Amino acid sequence: MNIRNTLTLWGPTSLAVLLAASLANPSFAQTAEQQADSQPQELSQKLSQEQQNAVDDTAQITDEADKDELPRGHFRLPEKGDVIGERYTVVVEDPAQTLIDIARRHNIGYEEIRMANPDVSLWVPGAGTEVVIPAQYILPPAPREGVVVNLSELRLYYYPADKPGIVETYPVSVGREEFATPIGITRTTVKVKDPAWAPPASMRREAAERGDPAPSVVPPGPDNPLGEHAILLAMPSYLIHGTNRPEGVGMRVSRGCIRMYPEDIKSLYERLPSGTQVNLMDAPFKAGWGADGTLYVQSFQQLEENVGNFEPLLNALERVTELTEGSIEIDADQIQRAIEAPDGHFIALYGPQAPELEPEPVELINEVEFSAAPSDEEKT
Repeated sequence: MNIRNTLTLWGPTSLAVLLAASLANPSFAQTAEQQADSQPQELSQKLSQEQQNAVDDTAQITDEADKDELPRGHFRLPEKGDVIGERYTVVVEDPAQTLIDIARRHNIGYEEIRMANPDVSLWVPGAGTEVVIPAQYILPPAPREGVVVNLSELRLYYYPADKPGIVETYPVSVGREEFATPIGITRTTVKVKDPAWAPPASMRREAAERGDPAPSVVPPGPDNPLGEHAILLAMPSYLIHGTNRPEGVGMRVSRGCIRMYPEDIKSLYERLPSGTQVNLMDAPFKAGWGADGTLYVQSFQQLEENVGNFEPLLNALERVTELTEGSIEIDADQIQRAIEAPDGHFIALYGPQAPELEPEPVELINEVEFSAAPSDEEKT
């Protein structure tokens, strides 16, 4: 990498993160394999043969279990279709749990859990309350490679090149309206552990006007909004990073960066190679085939800054026509209703899970024969 040329493209946030990395331990550049190699090699030599056999047996059991139970956020790509995961319910056991606590435990973001449970209190759902976990997803309409962030959906998808049958997905926060996350294709560059953060000039001005001046640089620690891990993008001033306020993940609250739960960015940080393609897209309407031949659609709130000349209904009809090649009958009213109520719910348009289309009413006309009134001669 030509560092000189690269630095000229990065904004102040990226530069501050890179500066912190250069002053600190260069662990940001380590891969998972390098970190593993740095562990003391004498450890295994100190184990007795019996202990070593026990470790080997445990590793074998773990490997076998991993074949059936994938890590958090990991799904097997479907052999047919575009749908992964499943929608399920859980029952609140701890009265102190919030809906946001439950969302984080199940890899769901704020808006997702709120839309799936509109009648459940965010802060006091209450013991015994049934909570819907909307962990079923239609893969976004983009090439299945690298990282894909669907802004309207507030969700990131990762297709690891070394695991071609796997897709990972995690909730994210994106930029609020006045600091919208841009659309485009970029790539990851440098990874930084324990980054520093430089508040942008606009934020420092706002803080000064409130009488609470912001520091020029926030060092690593619990007050750092970047969290403990940051992945820089080739797009100036934009990062994928953690957060010190995980309750906001799954909302439009950032100044343009992609925020993730601390545990999710840590996992991604350790495995995501530098130079990976990142596709920042905005697809508020998604359609895809389930494995059983059901055609599903999902609709999310369109980001206002990306509306332009966008026609939601026309876009949706084009997407469905593209998938079906115009060969099946679709209830256009259902598509219209999905767009008018963008709540992320799965709607089955066609196939085994879809409601049967009601036949169009046929107007029946009674045929009545009218005969001419009999003449006077016919009456006699």
